[in-house]
Amino acid sequence: MAKTCYYEVLKVSRDSSDREIAKAYRKLAVKFHPDSNPGDEEASKNFKQAAEAYEVLSDSEKRARYDRHGFAGVEGGAGQFNSAEDIFAAFGEMFGGGGGFGDIFGRGNRTRRGSDIQIQLTLSLEEASRGVEKTINFDKRHTCDTCDGSGSKPGSQPQGCQQCGGRGQVLQSAGILRVQTTCPVCRGAGKIIVDPCTDCRGQGQVNRETTLEVQIPAGVDDGMQVRLSGEGEASSSGGPPGDCYCFINVRKHKLFHRDGRDLILQMPISYTQAALGAEIEVPTLDGPDTIKIARGTQSGDVLKLSGRGMPDPRGGRKGDLLVQTYIETPKKLGKDQEELLRKLAELEKTNVLPEQKNFLQRITDYFATSETS
Repeated sequence: MAKTCYYEVLKVSRDSSDREIAKAYRKLAVKFHPDSNPGDEEASKNFKQAAEAYEVLSDSEKRARYDRHGFAGVEGGAGQFNSAEDIFAAFGEMFGGGGGFGDIFGRGNRTRRGSDIQIQLTLSLEEASRGVEKTINFDKRHTCDTCDGSGSKPGSQPQGCQQCGGRGQVLQSAGILRVQTTCPVCRGAGKIIVDPCTDCRGQGQVNRETTLEVQIPAGVDDGMQVRLSGEGEASSSGGPPGDCYCFINVRKHKLFHRDGRDLILQMPISYTQAALGAEIEVPTLDGPDTIKIARGTQSGDVLKLSGRGMPDPRGGRKGDLLVQTYIETPKKLGKDQEELLRKLAELEKTNVLPEQKNFLQRITDYFATSETS
């Protein structure tokens, strides 16, 4: 019976990389696994065929001979798999090394990176605008110096777990599938500490205060984060440490409201400034600046100072300062001010309230008006 081309079996091209070939095989292995297709002879056949193709194409020498001479180049060199157990014995690492779907349901006692740490960092708007270096202090787990992370007292060694055979995983049946779960005895470590280190109490790690200098880039905003690579928790299995993430919180400012890269400033102006125009001084994060108020400016008009907003933390253009004007009405007027405004009202033929009289005079006027009516 004619065989199907190995590349066609895995549904990959002849120039596919090793990674692409492995990915294609894993996909087919999961699809045609006998536990997922009980009693399906066709699925079992496809499962074995995919394993045979992968065995050849994942080996650079066998793949080269196959590319030159076809099946004749690897005759006798490709394994004959009679069962799923034979396949998992050959390619156990791809499936977690335990005879089942290890990469999907568990990874045994492989090394894992340490946990990440999250730190809240509060800044003023000025600090966020200019960028700042901050010192942060926090506790994190470090590898124990006494036992070098083994958890065992110096001079002693941990023993392999008898429950899982040192794999850190045990096989369990779940319906039609056999799945790997973390060993309940060693909790996935594959080893048992018989003589624990007195400093870390067998944990392999100790809690220690850490101080770091963090460079915060200019323009950061609420919710942004700065990652400190490798500054997280130490790994408990010899892997790389995790990362430290500084989450930024920017305090509200007394004058400015932030809208992305732009800053908004509500600026009071007088009636005369609005009517006649003026040049006024406004605050910015970089110091005072001047802005021109045009004649006839209305409450709510927005004037712009380009480039006086927030920097872009990714290196883009700096934002603007948007000055929103509102006309401030005085609550108290001097005698000269009131006189001038009344003359203006007469010129505009505008009805205004009469001059305020004292309380006793108003009562007298009231009764006088009542008697004559």
